[in-house]
Amino acid sequence: MTDLALDQYSFLTGANAAFIADLYGRYLRDPGTVDQSWAVFFRDLNEDVRAVLDEAHGASWAAPASMAGQDVHGLVPHFATEIAAKPAKDTPKSGPVTSSPETVQQAVTDSLHALMLIRAYRVRGHMQAQLDPLGLAKIEQHSELEPRTYGFEDKDLDRPIYLDGVLGKQYASMREIHTSMRQTYCGAIGVEYMHIQDPEQKAWLQERIEGIENKTNFTVNGRLAIYDRLNAAETFERFLQVKYTGTKRFGLDGGESLIPAIEQIMKRGSQLGLKEIVFGMAHRGRLNVLTNVLGKPFQAVFSEFQGTSAHPDDVQGSGDVKYHLGTSSDREFDGQSVHVSLTANPSHLEAVNPVVLGKVRAKQKQRGDDDRKQVMAILLHGDAAFAGQGVVAETMVLAELKGYRTGGTIHIVINNQIGFTTNPANARSGPHPTDLALAVQAPIFHVNGDDPESVVHVARIAIEFRQRFNKDFVVDMVCYRRHGHNEGDEPGFTQPLMYKKIKDQPSTREIYGRRLVAEKVFSAEDAEAVVVQFTAKLQRDFEAATGYKPNKADWFEGKWSGYSTATSDDRKGNTAVPLESLKEIGKKLTDVPAGFQAHSKILRQLKTKEQMFETGQDLDWATAEALAFGTLVNEGTTVRLSGQDCGRGTFSQRHAVIYDQETERPHIALQHVRADQGQFEVINSPLSEFAVMGFDYGYSLAEPNALVMWEGQFGDFVNTAQVMIDQFITSSEAKWLRMSGFVLLLPHGYEGNGPEHSSARPERFLQQCAEDNIQVVNCTTPANYFHVLRRQVRRSFRKPLVIFTPKSLLRHRLCVSPLAMFSGEETFHRVLAENVDKKGLVADQKIRRVILCTGKVYYDLLEERTVRGINDIALVRVEQLYPWPVSSLKAQLKRYPNADVVWCQEEPYNMGAWFFVDRRLENLLVEIGHRANRPIYAGRPEAASPATGSLKRHNAEQAKLVNDALTLS
Repeated sequence: MTDLALDQYSFLTGANAAFIADLYGRYLRDPGTVDQSWAVFFRDLNEDVRAVLDEAHGASWAAPASMAGQDVHGLVPHFATEIAAKPAKDTPKSGPVTSSPETVQQAVTDSLHALMLIRAYRVRGHMQAQLDPLGLAKIEQHSELEPRTYGFEDKDLDRPIYLDGVLGKQYASMREIHTSMRQTYCGAIGVEYMHIQDPEQKAWLQERIEGIENKTNFTVNGRLAIYDRLNAAETFERFLQVKYTGTKRFGLDGGESLIPAIEQIMKRGSQLGLKEIVFGMAHRGRLNVLTNVLGKPFQAVFSEFQGTSAHPDDVQGSGDVKYHLGTSSDREFDGQSVHVSLTANPSHLEAVNPVVLGKVRAKQKQRGDDDRKQVMAILLHGDAAFAGQGVVAETMVLAELKGYRTGGTIHIVINNQIGFTTNPANARSGPHPTDLALAVQAPIFHVNGDDPESVVHVARIAIEFRQRFNKDFVVDMVCYRRHGHNEGDEPGFTQPLMYKKIKDQPSTREIYGRRLVAEKVFSAEDAEAVVVQFTAKLQRDFEAATGYKPNKADWFEGKWSGYSTATSDDRKGNTAVPLESLKEIGKKLTDVPAGFQAHSKILRQLKTKEQMFETGQDLDWATAEALAFGTLVNEGTTVRLSGQDCGRGTFSQRHAVIYDQETERPHIALQHVRADQGQFEVINSPLSEFAVMGFDYGYSLAEPNALVMWEGQFGDFVNTAQVMIDQFITSSEAKWLRMSGFVLLLPHGYEGNGPEHSSARPERFLQQCAEDNIQVVNCTTPANYFHVLRRQVRRSFRKPLVIFTPKSLLRHRLCVSPLAMFSGEETFHRVLAENVDKKGLVADQKIRRVILCTGKVYYDLLEERTVRGINDIALVRVEQLYPWPVSSLKAQLKRYPNADVVWCQEEPYNMGAWFFVDRRLENLLVEIGHRANRPIYAGRPEAASPATGSLKRHNAEQAKLVNDALTLS
């Protein structure tokens, strides 16, 4: 179907339409080839009329063979025959229709102009919709929406228009068409969908709204249900305002229609196969959604207002303010259960968006929801945040991408027409806060929040569209914010006119209640009784809240059942794998399917790996990683890795996906380890850090039985996702009792590649380390990397893991491990000690200096120590920086009682691990009574930039820090 659905209109279908199209095509090629009267007609068409013809029949104009050779007047008898065939009762009263060429041209002109008007309403009608409950918004007038623009004066409005299927009639007048279009597109709902390229989606939306003039005739019970939900939303907010006047709650006041809208989505969704909804939202209206949608006890909320923690007393952690918290429950609709959950969110308003989608993706996998109809996300946005926060765009880009698609999200914008104190004119460039969604071809329905029936009507369309097309849908609910940004603000300081109007504005419930009374749905007394009853319930719960105590934490339920908080022991987990299994997986990793034309360089790499497994020696970093992944999927564990270019690997080291050089057919060896293996996903992400990292973090929240990793193209790029790290990854367990085993792989190391490709900023992660919140490692051997990856999913608890991965070490001749280090009793080593016999060093008592370091600099120190023939300086590698390996470090430092202690790092003095380890090492040395009271620093001087852009300068700096570390005073 085309934009204008011309194939439904009897006059402009079949031979007539084709003939007009053919004439127009001839005219475009050579105006002299058509009759002069038609040439004048086509010449006078404006661009919009031509767009109508173009949209109707495309760019290729060709008449059917049956009409070939007919002259211009051949249309007349055909048209006359069609008109004559109409039943007499349908003949317009304005008089008989003649079949002269002039009459035909007038009929064509009227029909095309009518279609132009219809198209104008479909495109621009939303600009004149009555969306603002306060009536303050200036509605822009568009001449394209007026009949006179198309030559229809008042006397012409009742002239018949020969269109079939418009308004459900064969004949219509311009007056009827205009009235219907205004009711459909310029009432309490404004619609944007003409930007959508998919004709089926566009046709579905068009038919869905035009046939009923974009409104639902609700039953009495349906209207009572809407009123009930409005009452619950409003009464709850008013109750809080009375009991806790001036206390922050970020109330929904002014946007109460949100609650019945969500109810409609849940109810209709359950009828369409929906089993679970994951919500994400900022703080505006969160308490209302928690209680009136998700069923959090009112007692619990009142208790939190009284200062009681949301967590049981025996649970440690910081907790969070009440309007950041989440919860979950089951709702039932006509016998169908829908599980609903609200994800905890910080004050970074839209940061939760990708987290929610990641959770949805994981839950869909758990349910086997391959068609993505059972689990869905609803994201609630503020107008200023939707328009202003970049993560919104980053998240919406994921919607149709392999590895990230979730089958469509319903976005509801609670459009308060203000951002804190900022007017829309200063908050966005376009007319609507939702203009961003035009780029992803999502339907956008704007609706007046004070018309709850229209809001619920739009909500129903949203869920039906999502379930049918698996696409995003945007609902822009235009409302207002009755109080300031928080209930202690005075909004009249900055928006005096708006808040004068709001002061006198009746609530949505009051407006709707009066309407129902006027329409005799119930009496005024009945309307008030509902308010009184709900207020009484809130009062009872308020009085009971004094003794309310949360009886248990909810973090070890569902998929997290059987997990526990972290233990205080060594926590190594069982990570070794039998040698036979390692070799079997090695064979799978090096096999290429028969007939697969792999790149010659890849074949050479695979041959080298074959030799590694045959000899059991010199396994490099990429091979160790592939073994970790392969052994896990072999054991039934899901492995998911995403990030920019992670299939090949930024440094061309991984090649988890190889491509046939003739067909580009991909081959992923790790998907063919064994028949019933765990899932292996490696996904090249879009050029986004914030949203993609958030998505994968969200996946890890919902799925503890998977190794979920995000890899930075370079570790430096992690800083564009700093909010995700600060607000979620490092603190969610303390704030919200939410565990995660998420892994960050961050290439790090100083090789002279300049400020942006050297440092993954370890100091930023280390600064946030506390309360056993995350793990930070910087491995120096492939075997240790193998074990730390497997350890992540082979323990009874989950902690986020930050791994500073190498670049030059990926191919360093010394950075290898024997296969035996992956098996037997081997495990992850938090500290790697010197092997005196192997290194030819003096006895421990004679060691004059012990150098502690982490990561790549170890190999620089080792090689230089060998070149100089030094045998009285020991090198100790701190492979795990946090949790700080106190016992292991004590054991190593006690070995060298007569040595001074140096901390050596590549990073500048004010970066890297120095500020983190300095006092910890000092305390440790004092505690064991070591001769060295304090560690000595060896590294780059403090700097504003992480690294120099000059290779010559880099080499000089690197040589100096190595020399400083190895030179005894």
